[in-house]
Amino acid sequence: MAKPDRLARLDAQREDLETDYHETLLAALEKTASGSLGLFDRTADRRVRAAIAPTIDALTEMGTDIDAMRERLMMEPFALHRDFFAARGPVSASAVGEQKEARLWLDRLTAPPSTL
Repeated sequence: MAKPDRLARLDAQREDLETDYHETLLAALEKTASGSLGLFDRTADRRVRAAIAPTIDALTEMGTDIDAMRERLMMEPFALHRDFFAARGPVSASAVGEQKEARLWLDRLTAPPSTL
């Protein structure tokens, strides 16, 4: 009975950490949508990168921990973490700016679940 209890505790920890990740990302997206740059790493400015580094480091650490927990629980990797970090970095000149990108992410993450 000990193993199912450990797995249940691990799953509860995973859920809590995923909630923390979601809340941290939402706060960063709100800040970016309001005009603070750097979250999507689209500028080479060292000061901008340094300002956002603690948030990026926290998201990276939480995402790594969540993926490790999900692996132990035989679950798929954490898609939100993977998708967010895939969206960071250089983009074409015709891509939307960070503020608009943040707003799109906020709309996606705060939209009510589909009933389909």
